Amino acid sequence: MTDNGKNDVVLIELDRPRELRYGHKALKTLVALTGTKVDDINMESLDLGEIEKYVYCGLLSDAKQNNENLKLDDMEDLLDQAPSFGHIVEKITEAFNISFGAFAVPEGNPPTPAEQPAQSLENGTGKNP
Repeated sequence: MTDNGKNDVVLIELDRPRELRYGHKALKTLVALTGTKVDDINMESLDLGEIEKYVYCGLLSDAKQNNENLKLDDMEDLLDQAPSFGHIVEKITEAFNISFGAFAVPEGNPPTPAEQPAQSLENGTGKNP
């Protein structure tokens, strides 16, 4: 679970706490801005301009929710308000991991469907007739 209680967003501290989320629209915009395929995204070799684009795309949903007109040109000043550069990279990575389902499931949660015992589906209900 993320800081804000939602499962698919990460809070990043900038001028205010902002939701960083990589849903379909954000990823589509990111691919268009960077010319990189989703499969080719490499979080370990981002340059500063790419980091601005990644954060920008991840913040678009938050900006819309807050009636802001966020522009890519705003990112330099916005990122300068982060507590550290490490915070920015950490939050991008965390948000991407959540977006692609690469986060750890806490102990005690029900098993995923692949881990559950097979059920008979003879009558389509999962129960034997």
